[in-house]
Amino acid sequence: MCGIVGYIGQKNSLPLILEGLRRLEYRGYDSAGVALIDGGLTIRKKAGKVSDLVNLIGNEHLEAQLGIGHTRWATHGEPNDVNAHPHWDCNNEIAIIHNGIIENYTTLKKKLQQVGHTIRTVTDTEVLVHLIEEMYKRCNDLFTAVRLALLEVEGAYGILVISTREPDKIIAARKGSPIIIGRGDGENLVASDAAALIEHTRHVMYLEDGEVACLTRNSVVTKTIHDEEIIKQVDEITYDLEELEKGGYEHFMLKEIHEQPDSIQNSLRGRLLVNDGTVKLGGLEPVMEKLVNTNRILLTACGTSWHAALVGKIMIEQLAHIPVEVDYASEFRYRNPVLQPTDIVFVISQSGETADTMAALKEAKRKGATVLGIVNVVGSTIARGTEAGVYIHAGPEIGVASTKAFTSQLAVLGQIALLLGRKRGRLSQEVGKALAADLASIPDKVKKVFSHEAQIKYIVEEFKDVKNFLYLGRGSNFPTALEGALKLKEISYIHAEGYPAAEMKHGPIALIDENMPVVFIVPKDAIYEKVLSNMQEVKARKGRIIAIANEDDTEVEHIADFVIRVPRTYSYFGPIVNVIPLQLLAYYMAVARGCNVDQPRNLAKSVTVE
Repeated sequence: MCGIVGYIGQKNSLPLILEGLRRLEYRGYDSAGVALIDGGLTIRKKAGKVSDLVNLIGNEHLEAQLGIGHTRWATHGEPNDVNAHPHWDCNNEIAIIHNGIIENYTTLKKKLQQVGHTIRTVTDTEVLVHLIEEMYKRCNDLFTAVRLALLEVEGAYGILVISTREPDKIIAARKGSPIIIGRGDGENLVASDAAALIEHTRHVMYLEDGEVACLTRNSVVTKTIHDEEIIKQVDEITYDLEELEKGGYEHFMLKEIHEQPDSIQNSLRGRLLVNDGTVKLGGLEPVMEKLVNTNRILLTACGTSWHAALVGKIMIEQLAHIPVEVDYASEFRYRNPVLQPTDIVFVISQSGETADTMAALKEAKRKGATVLGIVNVVGSTIARGTEAGVYIHAGPEIGVASTKAFTSQLAVLGQIALLLGRKRGRLSQEVGKALAADLASIPDKVKKVFSHEAQIKYIVEEFKDVKNFLYLGRGSNFPTALEGALKLKEISYIHAEGYPAAEMKHGPIALIDENMPVVFIVPKDAIYEKVLSNMQEVKARKGRIIAIANEDDTEVEHIADFVIRVPRTYSYFGPIVNVIPLQLLAYYMAVARGCNVDQPRNLAKSVTVE
């Protein structure tokens, strides 16, 4: 969840670390801090944004060729100056930054206090630096002290540790929270996300759970916490620095909404075989026989990815006739799921680092199922931990509220459904060609939606001061309603709920009055007339209706107060297009209300703690 950056080399580390923290601020922005070693240990930290830390440092002349930095998303202890990272030991010799949760910190804290350690904060992290200090007394070697301390730790961590007694080393370790090492010429870097490294190197190594690395200017040595040496593979970052910038847009979220014609196209490129009416997914080839012959698929994810899974269930069941279950990853891992060796489990995650989804992956593997991944970030933990899978190729997504990753996940799930339908003989080539052609047309259909932005801004002015919203849809557009409501909640702080339109009569209709805006997703599909009836029920109770409707629909405008037009597509793939105006509605609502769109309160981009 937090952002971590470290540097050792010939350059002044502070500007590099601050720039890295700025790039990682979407991972946590409650507070920020740096620790530098240049003779002694210098620490500066501040509640608030990275800009607040920069203002704190001001014109101080701080130079050091070794340093670490952190942006925090608070777990234990409120976000203030004291609880901000880095934390240090009793003698002001060791500093640590940490992403994760030390679950047994209370027990460790009592033991450390009993032997004379002074704990200054209420964080779990500070306990770990004192535990390392205690181990350091025994072995006089920082790497060994960190390794021994971690043997006593329960929980998740991605950490960097430095010491004035060994001013030429950074120790990094991970369990459950990502750590990436960047290799340079006479310098090495380390971070929780490749975004902080790409300006300086494209050559990276990914730490696995239970691994500890020692970085110097010219070397990286990696071992397990049990002292077994490991030879790490060096991989290459494939995206460009420009993809991490706003590119003239006011916010990353708006940029990423507008990138969707390209990101969806990237999810289809080289895979969708329109003339053959099928799909080629090389990442699934090793398990294709299992996948085609399975009698059960499970999709597990969190948040927006869970909404994509709900749409994916409908796609796969309708096109391939395979029963599909969808689980919250956070629930899947604890409910002792019943799995068979023939079951296929897809874990879906934009970051590939989501803690609950990684735990679901491990549980499914433990139960003997074949576990496949649908992820965005190449080289992520989930990508490396699954038997096979598909990258969505959406490119870096910086805005906390996911947009282009959602539509790319849907594009990939649609291709999987089409592929399985053809492989299992459920779809003729002719039907497959029609479906493939429709999928291929979606990027252009998304572009058309952007022509309605001025109208969406007008609608926002009408409703920006309301306190509640209701989103309704049926079939594959029920998950679309859930996603629209989530986007509004995330970034504008308006209470919003998504429901199946028919379920409105079973409770939510009690909320309808002239002050309740209701968003209906109402494409002209097989249940169009049913949704029109639901709209009439809202209208009869003076609810104010915003309809997402097809361009050729002439009936809906007689019922709805506002209509946002979208191109028609097959019902299976409709959510990819229909969600775009909902993303724009949420975005412009948040802007109109003065909210921080890219860094909404209490949220961070990648949830790497349970």
